[in-house]
Amino acid sequence: MVEMAEIYEVFDKSESISVYNDGEKQNFTAGSNSYNEILSSWNDMIDGAHDMPAFGVSINSYTLKEMEKGIWLEFEYDNALEVNGMPFEKLLVNVVSSFCGFNIIRYNADFGYEGRCFYLDLNGKNMSELYDLLNKI
Repeated sequence: MVEMAEIYEVFDKSESISVYNDGEKQNFTAGSNSYNEILSSWNDMIDGAHDMPAFGVSINSYTLKEMEKGIWLEFEYDNALEVNGMPFEKLLVNVVSSFCGFNIIRYNADFGYEGRCFYLDLNGKNMSELYDLLNKI
């Protein structure tokens, strides 16, 4: 397991990014044009964001059901990573245009999307540009 100092450091290390749109999944591998476009938009969005305590925890069965509607963005890693004592193999975010902050849900093979989350406050920004991009892909 690779330990990282900050949540901001992990996104560029993903091996692939998946976009779920009303349950339909598209996967983009690192280096592809769509991957780079999504990652660039993501990084622009979180630039200046504040890492905050999460508002809640994820329950795997509920999260899987919620992924069937709306837009979700998933970062997948070849190796398990850890930030602030919280390990993960994937990170999942519900992308809602008006959100100014959001939970980042951790995935582990043993438990799925279960447990404590990370939280980012976008510090005056929202998710609208990323949302629009993901709707077009």
